[in-house]
Amino acid sequence: MDWLEQLRWDEKGLIPVIAQEKDTGDVLMFAWMNREALQKTAELGRAVYFSRSRGKLWFKGEESGHVQTVHEIRVDCDQDVVLLKITQTGHHPGIACHTGRHSCFFSLLRDGQWQAIDPVLKDPASIYK
Repeated sequence: MDWLEQLRWDEKGLIPVIAQEKDTGDVLMFAWMNREALQKTAELGRAVYFSRSRGKLWFKGEESGHVQTVHEIRVDCDQDVVLLKITQTGHHPGIACHTGRHSCFFSLLRDGQWQAIDPVLKDPASIYK
């Protein structure tokens, strides 16, 4: 059986994906992939996602230059979530978030309020022109 067919895709043909930094273990982002995106990711060794808002493949870093080099592709026990072990390139430290932060998970719930606790490493206006 084809390895892509062994996965449990949702009704839209998508699967959730977590990008985790290989060296630090930091969870950098969450995204979606369709079959084509996951196949291209495996072939290229570079993260390719499916943009639901644009309805097309999204090569991570195509606009920002913040590419994700993929070292491992894992699947969870239910075969319905993919984990990418990656190296975030294009800036040091790596920027995975469109807000210019290292991780998309920069807000912490504290005293009933969401507080941004991680710094902006690069102004998004200078990343996306």
